[in-house]
Amino acid sequence: MKKSIIYHSTLIAFMVALAACKTQKPSTTGSKIEQSQGVYQYRDEDPTVQPFFSDRKGVIGRNGMVASAHPEASQVGLTILKAGGNAVDAAVAVQFALAVVYPGAGNIGGGGFMVYRDRAGSAYTLDYREKAPGQATQNMYLDSLGNVRQGLSISGHLASGVPGSVDGMVEAHKRFGKLAWAEVLQPAVDLAAKGFALTERDALGLNRIKTDLTTINPGKAYFLKSTSPTDTTTWKKGDLLVQADLAKTLQRIQAQGRAGFYEGETARLLAEEMKRGKGLISAEDLKNYHSVWRQPLQANYKSYNVITMPPTSSGGVALIQLMRFTEPYPLRKWGWNRDSTVQVMIEAERRVYADRAKFLGDPDFVKVPVDTLINPNYLRTRWTDFSFAKATDSRAVKGGTIPGYESLETTHFSVVDKEGNAVSITTTLNGGYGSRVVVGGAGFFLNNEMDDFSIKPGVPNMFGLIGNQANAIAPNKRMLSSMTPTILEKDGKLFMVVGTPGGSTIITSVYQTILNVIEHGMSMQEAVNALKFHHQWLPDKTIFENGAFSEPTIQALQSRGYILEKLTNTLGRMDCVLVRPDGSYEGASDPRADNTARGY
Repeated sequence: MKKSIIYHSTLIAFMVALAACKTQKPSTTGSKIEQSQGVYQYRDEDPTVQPFFSDRKGVIGRNGMVASAHPEASQVGLTILKAGGNAVDAAVAVQFALAVVYPGAGNIGGGGFMVYRDRAGSAYTLDYREKAPGQATQNMYLDSLGNVRQGLSISGHLASGVPGSVDGMVEAHKRFGKLAWAEVLQPAVDLAAKGFALTERDALGLNRIKTDLTTINPGKAYFLKSTSPTDTTTWKKGDLLVQADLAKTLQRIQAQGRAGFYEGETARLLAEEMKRGKGLISAEDLKNYHSVWRQPLQANYKSYNVITMPPTSSGGVALIQLMRFTEPYPLRKWGWNRDSTVQVMIEAERRVYADRAKFLGDPDFVKVPVDTLINPNYLRTRWTDFSFAKATDSRAVKGGTIPGYESLETTHFSVVDKEGNAVSITTTLNGGYGSRVVVGGAGFFLNNEMDDFSIKPGVPNMFGLIGNQANAIAPNKRMLSSMTPTILEKDGKLFMVVGTPGGSTIITSVYQTILNVIEHGMSMQEAVNALKFHHQWLPDKTIFENGAFSEPTIQALQSRGYILEKLTNTLGRMDCVLVRPDGSYEGASDPRADNTARGY
């Protein structure tokens, strides 16, 4: 593995140049948030208002920590650590456990990204993103007039790319695992064969997709409480979900490794499912799929080193751009989510998502100008039209000019072992329960990742993201992703493991969570609890969780032309680990869902 390239910031020059772009002295409503006995509040506004979704406290451990989207999966990871496994062993076990207990996003029928930092400080990134089938074509979702045929890239067999999760876990374990492969998979096999008790959220999710399950999977009983059309019985909290066919599939993977999924019985069942539903994935596509070790993307932010995912993730490039746009400004002095702080962050997000649409794609197919996109000189040119006086109009913001250059259901988990090895993994089926197709005889959901391609330039995907030619469909090409698994170092030592699901909001949620700790002095759990906002260039509006902005901040931003939209739901499902000053770990899981941290 080549040593990672570290992209050094020319910070002083960048700060001077950015300062020259400020056409008005920034104002900040109220005073900054102060910490008092661990509670943040607006001192000169309503003292009863707190900027947190909940008052959940972090989990502290000295020997290992796992934070994932489901309590059963986190417990599996902790059990593996206690059995002597390392962070990669635990991560592999969690990935397969989530495929059982969190079928809306945990998967063996999807893909993902892994960022790994070993105890010596060496960093690695693994791309096990799905690929377009060999028979895919650029216009496969367009009619004869060139119009998008709605829904084909989102539900049903034609929406699925070739799964990468199993190959990714095999490769990760083969290179870095410590325990036997069979031992690492056994917890997932047991959960599928013996069943597990549904949480309230589990039950609600399965009930919500009942109609799609019966429509897209005629004659199958997977994930249905009752198959009788006259029986209205629904799942409820505490019900036992047993998945016998999935258990057999996992046993084949357990016994045969990669061949247990990409060849033999499972591959036959998947290929037959594709033929039954007129999908494109073939036995040859499965046999030819391989994940890719890529060079980690690294960059400095003040005294921190950010280790993140390169393309086909757009998240790493975007995160570094955001951090570098932010770096020259005194966010700590201005305060958390004050108008000037928010304005700088929104304007950075606006420009970054425009660049994402223009330049990002599979580096095996298109030239992605990563070095230029994160270069301070380039970023300075992107900032010349910024003004504190008013919002930039997104219609006037395009992807940058480079001379010579022509997703919501996901899940994330973070693991750190007692030796300091750290894993950050984000994995997905794309939409909730993917394409809603369950492979007959194998018992698992397939992804709908084909929607993450630009199915037509300028047409938004399910997350409202605009794409261009760089992310056009091509046979065996990986679709662009917003997943942003990230690890931070401070002074050369492990500091933070962070990531989240959330489709297009992944990047901005990771960005804000990191700043909450570094700039605003929050604990890891407080940073996760903190209310969030999001802007993605188009549509030109900022969405925010209820309570994320104080009333004076809202008024100040609106007076400058910002369009704000309060959400009725939430942003992010963070699962993070922070190394505390005494060397212990703080596991932070998101209170917005069933996310759970386990440590010892």
